[in-house]
Amino acid sequence: MTSRPIIDAGPALNFLAINKERLLIDVLGPICTPETVRDEVLQKARTDNRFTAVTAVWNKLPGKYLEILSDDATPELIAAVARITGLPFAERKRSSRDLGETMVVAHAAVRAFSGQRVIVIIDDQQGARLAQAERARLDRLRNQGQSVGAITVVNTTTILMRAAGGKHLPDRAAMRAIYQRLREHDDGLVPISETGLLGAALWEVVQ
Repeated sequence: MTSRPIIDAGPALNFLAINKERLLIDVLGPICTPETVRDEVLQKARTDNRFTAVTAVWNKLPGKYLEILSDDATPELIAAVARITGLPFAERKRSSRDLGETMVVAHAAVRAFSGQRVIVIIDDQQGARLAQAERARLDRLRNQGQSVGAITVVNTTTILMRAAGGKHLPDRAAMRAIYQRLREHDDGLVPISETGLLGAALWEVVQ
């Protein structure tokens, strides 16, 4: 069984800020996000001028495209947060630092340990490391014969690669333009020359 991809605040803010939510959904399908991430996104939209367009786009997305996951303390979520962070659930929730990333990975882990295949959309390096650690844990359990799902970690660059040659990014010029707009909203994105998004290895395959 395949779960909806679970998105972190960074990629959500970036794609929605430049009105490219359709690109995101066309590549990955309907998405979901924890309540904590929703709150982070809307708070950022209120306080950072780069993201003023996000609230209107977010509010227009119907539930069939964007599902909000409850962060209520279920036994499964409590166990996942404790395993991932080494802290009790209530204590971890009291600190907002990197909480969104933690909840994204925890929700993904809960679904994956129930047998689902889950995509995690995350740019934050620490968050990606947490997700990769859960992915490795699942791989070990599967190799031991246990029936568990899987976690796949993708980021903004991965999404753009999957969209290359399609209606949203038909050529290198479109790719360059979209990436530049994304970088204007996220200074953590590396220069496009370091991504492979303009490389022959990608465009010879898609064109």
